Amino acid sequence: MSDNLLPTESNPAGLPENRAPAAAEPAWIIETHSLTKRFHHLTAVDGLTLAVSEGQVFGLLGPNGAGKTTLMKMLVTLLPPTSGTAIVAGYDLLGQPALVRRSIGYVPQLLSADGMLTGYENLLLFAQLYDLPRKDRAARIDQALASAGLQDAARRLVNTYSGGMIRRLEVVAAMLHRPPVLFLDEPTVGLDPVARHAIWRQIKGLVAEHGTTVVITTHLMEEADALCDRIAIMNAGRVCALGSVDELKAGMQVPGATLDDVFSHYSGAPTKTGEQFRDIATTRRSAARLG
Repeated sequence: MSDNLLPTESNPAGLPENRAPAAAEPAWIIETHSLTKRFHHLTAVDGLTLAVSEGQVFGLLGPNGAGKTTLMKMLVTLLPPTSGTAIVAGYDLLGQPALVRRSIGYVPQLLSADGMLTGYENLLLFAQLYDLPRKDRAARIDQALASAGLQDAARRLVNTYSGGMIRRLEVVAAMLHRPPVLFLDEPTVGLDPVARHAIWRQIKGLVAEHGTTVVITTHLMEEADALCDRIAIMNAGRVCALGSVDELKAGMQVPGATLDDVFSHYSGAPTKTGEQFRDIATTRRSAARLG
């Protein structure tokens, strides 16, 4: 049975009926069950049940205010769920949050690298925070700088880096402790096409070389098309479509359907002006800082 299943009325999340996959199939590395987050009267994530296979790039798409970032913040333990459960990398989100945090990497929308430190110093700081053995730190940092193509810039202050260089540094920093799961929240926002494609190559390399599972949110259909093995389209806090890119396109039953067509079909009505404004303002702040 393929794990790339489209949702049905009786199975809106597209989960396999048998929760124990056959030995030949990938294991689930993330599972959520009725995961919900409410902010007073607003339900940002509404009873979400979802499963992500090991070693794939999983895309979260949806209009502004769909609940993508809220879902990701719950999965990385930054927001407590209102109700429901989740397992991330084999650990219970509520009962074992410290173990979840040690098993993931996270790159938020806004820049997290310290501009007043060098690239090497940023990675050294992360190595210390992740409690990497002292004897392994130098070699691990050198490998990270090489994989990001930043060896020549390692001793420069990060505030002299281009936006693409900063993002590449942040990705390898989040992977320094080699977690099985990497969460990326709009990692290429504000980047030019050359820098964007460099990030894509970096993500693909992580999956190919280390078997990393990558969960990524993006508003760029080209990005989702290029990177994602499987996609969930969210709207109003729920998953309204789930499958591989090819399955979602085929489900449109329109010759030559694109991922833009799929997104438009499932994303529904525009979100409220206030939500759009906040999202645009965040994007502009990120773009200004990225340069």
